[in-house]
Amino acid sequence: MNTSDLDNGTGDRRDGTADGIDESVTAELARLRDSIDNIDAAVVHMLAERFKCTQQVGHLKARHQLPPADPGREASQIARLRQLAENAKLDPAFAEKLLNFIIAEVIRHHETIAAGEE
Repeated sequence: MNTSDLDNGTGDRRDGTADGIDESVTAELARLRDSIDNIDAAVVHMLAERFKCTQQVGHLKARHQLPPADPGREASQIARLRQLAENAKLDPAFAEKLLNFIIAEVIRHHETIAAGEE
């Protein structure tokens, strides 16, 4: 390794690895990080597709003067997602927090559409 591989002399390399780590560990770390990056990209694309659908729902609700929020639907979706999370060995509380965040954003979009701002 030459000194240009070092970041400000801390012993950490620019690629995020530390000096002295076995190359097989570094390679495995890179492989896992590549997988994480691919999954993150898929999550972003899936969320984009989901929001395209919820935008259409927002327009349909606005045309028919339906409320932006649907507490019954939200409750059933949360219960459904919690069960999916449990089956997938994901913390259901985390899944619920994530869905609540998404639902809040969807409702905000629906309110914007209903107000004629979109």
